[in-house]
Amino acid sequence: MEILRVENLSKIYGKGDNRVVALDNVSFGVEKGQFVAIIGPSGSGKSTLLHILGGVDVPTDGKVYMDGQDVYAQNEENLAVFRRRQVGLIYQFYNLIPVLDVKENITLPVLLDGRKVNKERLDELLDILKLKGREKHLPNQLSGGQQQRVSIGRALMNAPAVVLADEPTGNLDSKNSQEIVELLKLSNKKYNQTLIVITHDENIALQADRIIAIEDGRITRDEVIMR
Repeated sequence: MEILRVENLSKIYGKGDNRVVALDNVSFGVEKGQFVAIIGPSGSGKSTLLHILGGVDVPTDGKVYMDGQDVYAQNEENLAVFRRRQVGLIYQFYNLIPVLDVKENITLPVLLDGRKVNKERLDELLDILKLKGREKHLPNQLSGGQQQRVSIGRALMNAPAVVLADEPTGNLDSKNSQEIVELLKLSNKKYNQTLIVITHDENIALQADRIIAIEDGRITRDEVIMR
């Protein structure tokens, strides 16, 4: 079953001499539960693509369908709901709220959505992420690896259909990097969540079900990994 479809997606910044084509007529589909790695050099359009998939940036042209829904045919209010409920975003720099503790950071998307926190799911995530006993710690009381675990918990708390990760191990050493990848793979298998990861790390990419390579805003390779 296809959970995500991108059709003729383009993104252009600026005009005239300052015109930059970040994405150039990109099309592909992703099956539910698939783990996709997106690779490519800096400036290739990877992050732009991820932000458009997550409803954070608006395409210049083209369509994004999530679970059959035309994402950008929605009004701003419904688009905000889409971002909170359908997509889990994980960034390289964690983006935690410094005055909120671990539990508050993880449950923030649920609270912003005006919904009740699923305590069973929260406890399960804290256990899986090895954050039990640190619920009251502030971000500055955590290591980089622990902060990234909190950001993963925040992305998974709403049980989104698709988890999008932008260089999630970029600030971590090799040991923490592999632990984070294992956690993402676990969420992918345990919750059957579709996982799309942008990475420069070939070792991470080779653990995916599929690799999409982007250069100069275009897909240059789309390969299913056979094991």
